[in-house]
Amino acid sequence: METVYEAAGGSAGLLRLAAAWHELVMADPLVSHAFHGGAKPDHTERLAAYWGEALGGPPEYTTTYGDEASVERLHSGNGEHDEMNRRAIECFDEALTNSGLTEPRLQQVLHDYFAWATVVPMYQHRGDDITDGVPMPRWSWDGLQT
Repeated sequence: METVYEAAGGSAGLLRLAAAWHELVMADPLVSHAFHGGAKPDHTERLAAYWGEALGGPPEYTTTYGDEASVERLHSGNGEHDEMNRRAIECFDEALTNSGLTEPRLQQVLHDYFAWATVVPMYQHRGDDITDGVPMPRWSWDGLQT
């Protein structure tokens, strides 16, 4: 069976999606606040690699950039920000269309993944609560894989 990664166009498709999302959030006054310290120049490549690995692609993120614990530490400790999360998800949904990922089933599973990832593993902890060795969450057509 085709993975979500493959259905999204692999590395190239997720790079288009990451670039479209990044452009939208940087233009959004609420969501761009998350980047008040500036984004790394390779943010879209990192994001695409992370999404790719989480969606059934190769382990590009963990072999090149870092592990899940480092990602969660980077995003943790900021408290609840429901409105910013809601806007980030809206930007993601718009980015799906802007990047050509318009097949309804694929859009739904990618939306579900992003909505879950925005709220559950990120922002829910303090950085010092996250232990090393946290596995990267994996997402398939059936949702979170355990």
